[in-house]
Parts: sequence; structure tokens; C-alpha cells
Amino acid sequence: MIIVKKSGYLKYKNFRFRCALGKGGIKQKQIEGDFITPKGKFKLIKIYYRKDRVKKISSKFKLIDIKKNMGWCDDTKSPYYNKLIKLPTKYSHEKLYKRSNIYDLIIVLSYNINPTIKNKGSAIFIHVTRKNYQPTQGCVALKKRNLIKLISKINKNIKIKIG
Repeated sequence: MIIVKKSGYLKYKNFRFRCALGKGGIKQKQIEGDFITPKGKFKLIKIYYRKDRVKKISSKFKLIDIKKNMGWCDDTKSPYYNKLIKLPTKYSHEKLYKRSNIYDLIIVLSYNINPTIKNKGSAIFIHVTRKNYQPTQGCVALKKRNLIKLISKINKNIKIKIG
């Protein structure tokens, strides 16, 4: 089990990494865009990565290469809310292929996935942190080297407990 504490640390077995959390802290998530990292226990669904930026990585997961036309829908009016989508689209979304490195590696968490409840929150990931561990919009973020290390150790049966 991966444990994420309110203190801003992620623990897995004998690893302990500092992490960034949502600006609103760890709480019961209320609504899309509330900047809260959702409290609870979740599965690790998929791992996406930028093949052009992450060269040496091993994983028990099938790694999915992030393409320029990939996005994650955060539009509550869309039938694709909280799902991977193909760009361009008329719906509000986050691009996964970014100039910054925060989405060089993405672990998708099972938050609000099955079933998906409109406006409950989307795109809850573990991804690469910005400089100085700036707060996220609700994700958990690690230094790239620590995320690579974590991905090399985990398997599909591992869950994450936030809070």
C-alpha cells in the first residue's frame, strides 16, 4: 500500500518521498476545481509517459506513450468527463502533452472513475512536481526521479491510501 500523508509525504515500503498536494489539502472532495486532493483508498489504473523525455524506466504496468493529441476531459457537460480523450475537442480538457515536465509521467488513480459522477472531480493523478513542491490542483506530485523509482517497484495490485 502506498500511503500519502497530510504532511506532504508519500511512503511505500522503505521509500519515503516528499510530495506536493492540492492547494486545498487532503479532504473529502466536493466538486470539480476545488483544489482538494481526495481522501480515500484508490487503485492505480494506468501509467502514461513521455517517451521523448523519460528514457530509462521499468514497470510491471504497460506504459502508455503520451501523444500530442491526448487530453483528459474535465468538462461536466461531456459524455467523456474524467476520461482520456483525443484532441482537438470542443470540451474543456487538460492537455497531457505539455511543454512543462509535470506530465512526463502520470499514474492515473481510480478516483471518480467507475462510476463517474459528474462534477465530483477529474484527473486525479500522481505526476511530476513543479519546482519547490508548489501545490497542485488536487493531484499528488513527486520529483521525477522519485516517481520513476516508485513506478519501478509497484504492480497493479498496489493501492494508494490518501489521508
